[in-house]
Amino acid sequence: MELRGDLEKLAESLKQQRDELQLKMHLLNLEAREEWEKAEQNWQHFQTKAEELGTAGAEASKDVGAAVKLLGEELRHAYERVRKSL
Repeated sequence: MELRGDLEKLAESLKQQRDELQLKMHLLNLEAREEWEKAEQNWQHFQTKAEELGTAGAEASKDVGAAVKLLGEELRHAYERVRKSL
């Protein structure tokens, strides 16, 4: 399934960005820290939804997959904003 492969690549990329940013947390200003905290909540939601994708039926998988992909893109943008604040 192409969607699953795309989501796995997205998840790995997000995990790498997340790990890198965690190392730089001490440098973040308040605005970036708030952005980070919101992104962390979205990260948890992303992981939960990605796990649901594996247990959802075929029709539900499309909806869950689209939602996970959208959330992943939002996370990517959030991580980019945090990175620019460093």
